[in-house]
Amino acid sequence: MRITVHLSTFDHLNACAYAILWLDPERGQWSRESHFGLDLPAWGTLRNAPHATEICAQRGGSPLFLLEGLELNGDTGPFEGETGGALWRGGRKHSTGHWYVQCVDEDTVQPENSVFAGDDIV
Repeated sequence: MRITVHLSTFDHLNACAYAILWLDPERGQWSRESHFGLDLPAWGTLRNAPHATEICAQRGGSPLFLLEGLELNGDTGPFEGETGGALWRGGRKHSTGHWYVQCVDEDTVQPENSVFAGDDIV
């Protein structure tokens, strides 16, 4: 399964700040598809938190984002249109914003190219 999440409204950082991430719960990884006004690496790891999902850098550590209410292993979600609060913790300034699920792709797809270190794409 692959989930496309849109993060936005981080007005304290930049009025136009946003990011679009693909989340892969099975692999515990995410990749950045598009962004502006947020300093994000190309990919990183996912961690489950109580009633939330943490978006972390490649090596883990402190979360860059906390997506409140997004439970990747929940019984009822995630689903398209689901929304919640996002806490940006990736820089000197912390900021609040929002997330919403744009798309949930239930199919397992082999990518043509992969941004994840150590992936072997044949």
